[in-house]
Amino acid sequence: MLKFLIEMLLKCLDILVLLSLMQCFEKYTAIPSYQERAEQLMKTTALIDGHNDMPWQLRKRVHNDLSAIDLKTWNVTHTNIEKLRAGLIGAQFWVAYVPCNTQNKDAVRHALEQIDVIKRMVQMFPEDFQLTTTADGITEVFHSGKIASLIGVEGGHGIDNSLGALRMFYELGVRYLTLTHTCNTPWADTSRVDSGSVKPGVTGLSDFGKKVAKEMNRLGMLIDLSHVSEDTMLAAFEVSVAPVIFSHSSAFALCNNYRNVQDKVLRKLANNSGIVMVNFYPDFISCNGTATLSQVADHLDHIRNVAGADHVGIGSDFDGFDRGPIGLEDVSKYPALIAELLQRNWTDKDIKKLLGLNFLRVFEKAEEVSRELQKTSMPSNYVIDQDKVQSPCRTSLGYPSAAPHHSRFHIIINTVMFIISLTATRS
Repeated sequence: MLKFLIEMLLKCLDILVLLSLMQCFEKYTAIPSYQERAEQLMKTTALIDGHNDMPWQLRKRVHNDLSAIDLKTWNVTHTNIEKLRAGLIGAQFWVAYVPCNTQNKDAVRHALEQIDVIKRMVQMFPEDFQLTTTADGITEVFHSGKIASLIGVEGGHGIDNSLGALRMFYELGVRYLTLTHTCNTPWADTSRVDSGSVKPGVTGLSDFGKKVAKEMNRLGMLIDLSHVSEDTMLAAFEVSVAPVIFSHSSAFALCNNYRNVQDKVLRKLANNSGIVMVNFYPDFISCNGTATLSQVADHLDHIRNVAGADHVGIGSDFDGFDRGPIGLEDVSKYPALIAELLQRNWTDKDIKKLLGLNFLRVFEKAEEVSRELQKTSMPSNYVIDQDKVQSPCRTSLGYPSAAPHHSRFHIIINTVMFIISLTATRS
């Protein structure tokens, strides 16, 4: 009897050991979920978002007074620090947005104030943010556990038709300029020209516009073609010797909004080695004001299929619109988007390109082009034709003192017309 009991006990022990081993095996060999895989990839490869309008929300809501809010938990916007951390953001382009109604008035001041609030925001939270201006800097900051913070200026009118102002923006840390917003500049056309809601100003880029593009190449500042007309896109491809970016645009084939990029442009993008960073704004995703995470993934799929896996990225435009897509309501939701792409059989390699490797390649190439150009070229002193920009709000300083008679005549006429318009408005 004792022998039988011992044998039974040994069998029970064998079963317990076997069960324990099976549990251990299951623990270490279980296939991770798509969400887990997404988070693993995002912890090793920085997600670089090309466009966030949080600085404009600070302008609108608290007049850039950072002491009025706690940015860690402020919950009236798509963006706060807790959400950024939950979304595993590796690097963020913060946007210094310049409204079109400032053109030929105080656009430079507005741009400077938005650059200032971005810098103060970063300085206020040194444990979370670190300003950087280089591709290597993005990687270094990401590996330090902070969110690499970069600056883009949205609206070419922000430089007030001045290459000197453009250079000073670069010195302040600006690393891309969106050539237009919803208005033409005297040297480039907005996408609203293609929709017919704005009259064309120039075809592609004017002579001064080409000088702007070339000077950006020389500086190492990225040319951003979101918001510009198709002719301006194609002209930039011709002029720029560095890759261009679309910081927040989607696929026209899926939503026929002219803020999106048409397939013929996507095909040309590969020759330029540039990148389209997909926008989450529902109006550009579904064309009807509401959208879903799945529809955003459709745009990513389409751009990858047409332009190639090397030419797609993420440029959410969070805080530049009211409501995000269902499933992508704020900056905390990025892992869900990456999980969706993994479920669609995107490879780890292509996911890493999308997250940030594509943008780093573009940025590194722009830096390389800049180093080569600066060996042989000096800063341009080209000045736009005064007749193209003259208004009662501008002086003639910076132009030859002996201005042609017709230019002085135009100044007088413009001044008279300005006075008449003021009188009409007041009456």
